[in-house]
Amino acid sequence: MKKIIVSFIEGSIKSLLKFKKGRSIVEYILNTIRSEFRVVKHDKYEFKISTPNQLCFFRAETFSTKEPETLEWIDEISENSVFWDIGANVGLYSMYAAKKKQCSVYAFEPSIFNLELLSRNIFINDLTSLVTIIPLPLNDKNSINKLQLTTFELGGALSTFEHKIGFDGKYIQEVFDFSVIGISMDFAHFSMGIPQPDFIKMDVDGIEHFILLGGEEVLKKVKGLLIEVNDNFQEQAELCTQILTRNGLKMIEKRHSEEFEKVGALGDGKIWNQIWKRL
Repeated sequence: MKKIIVSFIEGSIKSLLKFKKGRSIVEYILNTIRSEFRVVKHDKYEFKISTPNQLCFFRAETFSTKEPETLEWIDEISENSVFWDIGANVGLYSMYAAKKKQCSVYAFEPSIFNLELLSRNIFINDLTSLVTIIPLPLNDKNSINKLQLTTFELGGALSTFEHKIGFDGKYIQEVFDFSVIGISMDFAHFSMGIPQPDFIKMDVDGIEHFILLGGEEVLKKVKGLLIEVNDNFQEQAELCTQILTRNGLKMIEKRHSEEFEKVGALGDGKIWNQIWKRL
């Protein structure tokens, strides 16, 4: 039945696109879908989250339950601090840090499919004065290379820059790529003038250890960091621990929620949000 319905809708859209008025109807529908949003409440705070597709609707629906440890970590950081959100996606945690803690947020997100939603979410929540978007990938060095994406879906994840590996260290099955400038964390701060972060949230699905390698001067002054690490990806896990430890940080805990496992998160339950702190 689902295939029949999808086939009927596709046929109807193709028929409409043959005519000027039909194209106007399709354009109206697309613009209406793009402007859809869901209001989410967490604690005493309210957010509007753009929901043009099922994935973004899921992100809105699970705002409080998918990664409660990330929200709780943000609850504990200092007000008015500088917060780098590396792998910002559609901006859920950028918005939360800005709204609850009045942080100056720098949201690093290179996916062209996520940037519209990230900027839209920031705008409809009146946070443009607090959240700055950096649409460039981070890496261990400055280079021009390919950003490889595994999906065309708005709000999608599992992309990588240069190293062609995913969350598990294996080669990704890309569906789309384009060349872009990648920079290191140290370059972002010392050469581009992006303020030294007090706190960093990092979730880029595979190349976290390379990004840390390119930011050791920045890491020396970071007060706290939350990073997603896959224990099954041994190179990533060991190198992240080495880099963060030698720069004066200590892992306090690692957690993931029951909801994270329930929704079929990859990694056999071995992907954790590690919380690091300068003692």
